Amino acid sequence: MKKTKKVLVLLPLLFALQVHAQTCKDSITPTTPDSRFNDNGDGTVTDKITNLIWMRCALGQTWDGSTCTGSAATYTWQEALQAAADTTYAGSSAWQLPNIKQLTSIVEESCSDPAINLNLFPATPSPRFWTASPHANLNDNAWYVNFSSGYDLNYYKPNYYYVRLVRPDSN
Repeated sequence: MKKTKKVLVLLPLLFALQVHAQTCKDSITPTTPDSRFNDNGDGTVTDKITNLIWMRCALGQTWDGSTCTGSAATYTWQEALQAAADTTYAGSSAWQLPNIKQLTSIVEESCSDPAINLNLFPATPSPRFWTASPHANLNDNAWYVNFSSGYDLNYYKPNYYYVRLVRPDSN
């Protein structure tokens, strides 16, 4: 009887520890192929279509030359705006929290969990990333992108979500 109880107690833990791998559909043309971006060699990539420079890692992670290591940090919307203003990275202090249009531009529509190009943005957590875009009618809400599905939604600004920063290309 005791063995059965141990198995029943451990079973939910095993399900909680499962890691979901990214799923991509070969039948859908990639929306953010590697060829659309230039690797700047400093933990950033430049989108040749939008002329935006993106941090390859979420805030809290560290670029080690080939991937993002460590754990991404979460922030309230106001903290995310302040973190962007306080960040100096890759020789620039012009980093911003992306607006909704900018952040949805890097959603990879052929993939989910996460819906992003993992060659360009490795180790991206799937859940929500804040944008700088407040909701037009709901003062307590701001827009975010859920990189699990690629959808954009809005929710309360005091919630804690991930952050990826962007800046305009100065060239």
